[in-house]
Amino acid sequence: MILKKNYSPLLGVLFAGCMLLMMMNPASSLDAALRGLSVWWDVLFPSLFPFFVISEMMLGFGVVHLFGALLDPLMRPLFNIPGSGGFVAAMGYVSGYPVGARLTAKLREQGLLNRVEGERLVAFTTSSDPIFLLGAVSVGFFHDASLGLILALAHYGGGLIVGLLMSFHGRQRSSPAGPSLSVPHKALQPPEGAEGAGRLRLALRSMAEARQRDGRSVGELLKGAVQSSLQLIIVVGGLVVFFNVLMELMDRAGIMSALFSFTGSLLSLAGFPAELSAALVSGLFEVTLGARSAGAATASVPLQFKVAAAAWVLSWGGLSVHAQVASILNGTGLRYLPFMAARLVHAFLSAGLVLLLWKPAARSGFGLDHSAATAAAGFTAAPLSGLAASLSWLGLLLGTALLLSLLAVLLHRITRPGRRQ
Repeated sequence: MILKKNYSPLLGVLFAGCMLLMMMNPASSLDAALRGLSVWWDVLFPSLFPFFVISEMMLGFGVVHLFGALLDPLMRPLFNIPGSGGFVAAMGYVSGYPVGARLTAKLREQGLLNRVEGERLVAFTTSSDPIFLLGAVSVGFFHDASLGLILALAHYGGGLIVGLLMSFHGRQRSSPAGPSLSVPHKALQPPEGAEGAGRLRLALRSMAEARQRDGRSVGELLKGAVQSSLQLIIVVGGLVVFFNVLMELMDRAGIMSALFSFTGSLLSLAGFPAELSAALVSGLFEVTLGARSAGAATASVPLQFKVAAAAWVLSWGGLSVHAQVASILNGTGLRYLPFMAARLVHAFLSAGLVLLLWKPAARSGFGLDHSAATAAAGFTAAPLSGLAASLSWLGLLLGTALLLSLLAVLLHRITRPGRRQ
């Protein structure tokens, strides 16, 4: 309570300073706001809004419950979360931040996750979408589509490692003394000797029961999905505009240059190029600016360090994304601090994976060809083709997860103690 009381006057002074800077630089503030609005309208709205609506419809029809029962044998042993987290992970990795947080909050509202499970899930399902990573970053900022694959391996691989590490988060508190709000593990077990067919019947029954509990007609469901998605996408847009203006004001006040200098000194002490300070500091606040700065760094900086800086920025997500996630988690009981810690771990893991994989990938010629550059550029230029590609990625990820879940069930059946020889 004392800390909160001490923070309030400080925040008041900071916002008063921002207001004063806006009054002193009205033209620059307006230009920054228009840039943020352009990013929201041209990129975020067409790429995120369809996924918000689709995910809401899937929740209403019980599709998440279906995948929850099917994916439980995979998600529980690996990530210590219910099977419905597999659907959230697939949607989050395909459509990018903050879809994973949005779906996690919805599952929490429906009682499918307890607090610890929700914190685990949102920590590793908040990621960049492949269209932005391949099209905007690899092709648009670095002008080299062959970098897309190593960026994807580092970014998504680092996210999965974070998920494995987060499986230990809160394990003591969520032990038998702390009951879960989610579907108990035993309830998801099919009858003895009929794991495959029994699990499918259980999944279909769970889907039917969820649809019955929802009870809304298709029209009502669509209307509610559009309304709630519009509210969220407007909040996302407002935060993007706010952080664009904030960074412009900080630049005008000389704060950004001071941060660049300080970060450059730290990078030099650590043995890294100081020229990457602009990318890291910009990426601390906003993903797009940080990734663009990494690609535009001077030619004297080795390419692998530029890519590692971009991976750090993509995995951290920027304070703009953090504010979006915090606004979504507000009222769900999920804490922001575990999410922030996971973003930091993910950022350094991804940067480290780029540097670790760089030489083996270069020796093996491991990368994308120029046809991938054309495809990725097409995704960024045409939102419709980008949506189709994202849906294809979603189908591939869910199909792979279902296959792995089936293999886990079969492996459990083969290695079950007392099985007749």
